Amino acid sequence: MKYVIVGGVAGGATAVARLRRLDEKSDIVMFERGEHISYANCGLPYYLGGVISERENLFVQTPQKFHEYFNVDVRVHTEVVEIDRAHKRVQWLKHPGGQTGWEHYDKLLLSPGAEPVKPPTVGTDTPGIYTLRNVVDTDRIYQYIAQRKPRRAIIVGAGFIGLEVAENLHHRGIFTTIVEMASQVMVMLDFEMASLIHQHLKSKGVEFYLGDGVSSIQQGDDQHTLTLTSGKKLETDLIIFSVGVRPETTLAQRAGLTIGNAKGIWVNEFLQTSDPDIYAVGDAIEFRSPIIGKPVITYLAGPANKQGRIAAENMAAGNRRQYKGAIGTAAAKVFDLTAASTGVSEKVLQREKIDYLSAIIHSSSHAGYYPGALPLTLKILFDRSGKIYGAQGVGYEGVDKRIDLIATVVRQGGSIEDLADIEHAYAPPYSSARDPIHLLAYTAENILRGLSDHVRWNELSQEHHFLLDVRTHEEHSLGTIPGALNIPLHEVRNRLHELPKDKTIVCFCGVGLRAYLVERILKQNGFKSANL
Repeated sequence: MKYVIVGGVAGGATAVARLRRLDEKSDIVMFERGEHISYANCGLPYYLGGVISERENLFVQTPQKFHEYFNVDVRVHTEVVEIDRAHKRVQWLKHPGGQTGWEHYDKLLLSPGAEPVKPPTVGTDTPGIYTLRNVVDTDRIYQYIAQRKPRRAIIVGAGFIGLEVAENLHHRGIFTTIVEMASQVMVMLDFEMASLIHQHLKSKGVEFYLGDGVSSIQQGDDQHTLTLTSGKKLETDLIIFSVGVRPETTLAQRAGLTIGNAKGIWVNEFLQTSDPDIYAVGDAIEFRSPIIGKPVITYLAGPANKQGRIAAENMAAGNRRQYKGAIGTAAAKVFDLTAASTGVSEKVLQREKIDYLSAIIHSSSHAGYYPGALPLTLKILFDRSGKIYGAQGVGYEGVDKRIDLIATVVRQGGSIEDLADIEHAYAPPYSSARDPIHLLAYTAENILRGLSDHVRWNELSQEHHFLLDVRTHEEHSLGTIPGALNIPLHEVRNRLHELPKDKTIVCFCGVGLRAYLVERILKQNGFKSANL
């Protein structure tokens, strides 16, 4: 048996290692058009910022070690340019030099990854204007910073990578500006969750322009002028584009393999393409979402790693193991904050016209009486039966832990009730007896049972709502929502006569608990009430 693998990193390299562990006798040939077959893609921004000081630490395996450990014929700087499916062979091209040849296969695995979306405004070969996707890109940016010592940088795109690059350039003392076409950073989050990050970026002195794009770039020897669609002009020494990626499907298309509705390589549950002898994994493939049931592309290393392992087992032993899809669980560090999500966002549910409910809580990373407890905000999306669609978290500590727990429930098709039943490891330095995920589940249960109604910030109406601030008079004096009446929780029962019965009384406080208590008092006294 002869296996040919096209592409390394998370998917291809994992598949090669698994194939060799399962099949010691077969021939394995691995082609990689770049220099590196297995590196920590997610660590690249931290190398730019000096957090990862040694470049060598980015590399999981070198071609030489891979050959020694796994007896694999590793060919770097070699691009596969054609697949001859009829004769089960691939054509390769050596860079540089231009040598070419053919390699036969019994089973072929494609792991071509994704390519960065390049801006149409200017070529990214210009010194001081870059995209960041791989080690070569990183080296160019690193060398430019070391040689030119830029004082200002602009990051175009505010996804995971864009924000991580912004943080790391800021860490190096470079004044950093973010430009994002959307009305928020991190579009995988919903707006009210992203707003917490906006505030944090302001506190760090990071400048950002939202709802604005790049109109043109005027190149200079030492400085560039970036003009936004709004007409704003920004002077900068360094521009890094991080506006997204798209699946690299050129080779698959030339071979006549099926490309799906999401523009990725179509694969079945065994990660086979439309050719049964060709498998595919990683950023280039599309697969049905377990949540919305439509094909999606998941640009994450974790799923690619799992796919590589599953594909290798199916290639070596026949189609025995099924891939079940990814729910998109991810986390990012944004300065002192952690932002994480799992499942789908509200925006996706609205786009797919899926009915849903939501709940948001503001809690603490661990027991409040133990020193060092920090704010933590969680949001959950679910349907009227209690099925969970997704969750998001933003906070200083423990965000990843909570999202991982919720992701496990979502992964198993669980419900709000299942989430409320989660058993967690508790000690005051780590959590509370009622963990934030329990409070989130209890809040959602109250909505489902009709014990509480929630009004969103963007749903407030002067015509239909009466705002009631139930914080203390001291808190109220520091600032409130215009037009709100202040009746502290402990005074509400004696001042019911001041409240209208022809409007919904929307209660609010600091984090929502006191507002919920007042909401329950009002509901049981004949008022229409809700929690903001």
